Amino acid sequence: MKMHAMKTPNVALLVYDHFSPFHVPVPCIVFGDHVLPGHKLFNLTLCAGEPGPLHSAEGLSFGPAMGLEALETADIVIVPGWREPAERPHQSLLNALCSAYRRGATVVGLCLGTYVLAYAGLLNGKRASTHWEYEQDFLQRFPAVVLDTNALYVEDGHLITSAGTAAGLDCCLNLVRLSHGSTIANKLARRLVIPPHREGGQAQYIEQPLPATTQDSRINQLLDHLRENLQQDFSLDELAQRVLMSRRSFTRHFQNATGLSVGAWLLAERLKHSQELLESTATSIDRIAGLVGFQSASILRQHFKKRFGVSPRDWRRTFQGRR
Repeated sequence: MKMHAMKTPNVALLVYDHFSPFHVPVPCIVFGDHVLPGHKLFNLTLCAGEPGPLHSAEGLSFGPAMGLEALETADIVIVPGWREPAERPHQSLLNALCSAYRRGATVVGLCLGTYVLAYAGLLNGKRASTHWEYEQDFLQRFPAVVLDTNALYVEDGHLITSAGTAAGLDCCLNLVRLSHGSTIANKLARRLVIPPHREGGQAQYIEQPLPATTQDSRINQLLDHLRENLQQDFSLDELAQRVLMSRRSFTRHFQNATGLSVGAWLLAERLKHSQELLESTATSIDRIAGLVGFQSASILRQHFKKRFGVSPRDWRRTFQGRR
């Protein structure tokens, strides 16, 4: 979706009770007039998304000058999070969002704001993103939405949704890029001291712990042995013999106990251990590949990039920083 509007876009930022003290200020910073003095990029209006006093859980309060009528002339409508996934927003808010979308406005849900767009029915049959921790809850509530749990933000026509917390910045910068081009977006990013575009997606932040133990004591002993010797090569026949089973019986027991095949479990453990070494040591990537059982650094990079969306080097930069 490309906007590059000739006029200055009108941005309506919704505020609701128990609003997030992060998600509301982020669009205020990006779409306000203070980051790039002398550049009137957007007309930003804060509007009440529901009646009554509007407070954050931390005690902050907002008194927006306008209500939902601001959506009638908005080019971009932003829902900055939502207080409770199980709570359906006021119908008046949902109607206003649908009306703005039908009129051609771009409707944006940051983090759990995706829930609000989904409650409005705008995301049915569309691709969307939200915080990875709410994946199963969201899919259960909105099975008609195609949820991308890795993307930092997703564009589907005039609907844009973002992943959790800091991904709201990525999403808002993308809106600047769509409206005014990359040069302005990059300049704004520099003033904010943030990258204009982040590599990878949510996969690098999602916790995917493997079970430390299972209900099968023989398999548990084998898992301990495998973890202590990840640098070795293992054959199914060797492992089956170690637990005194036939190969066929062993593969069935292992799958039942761990939910994974032997190969998939070993790959996951090797990648997990490589993450730990990248975060906590200065060991070279070549050396790490050998320590965790990959035949070469290139094979480690291939699997790492496929699983997490970033290279081992970028992972180290992100989670360890410069030593």
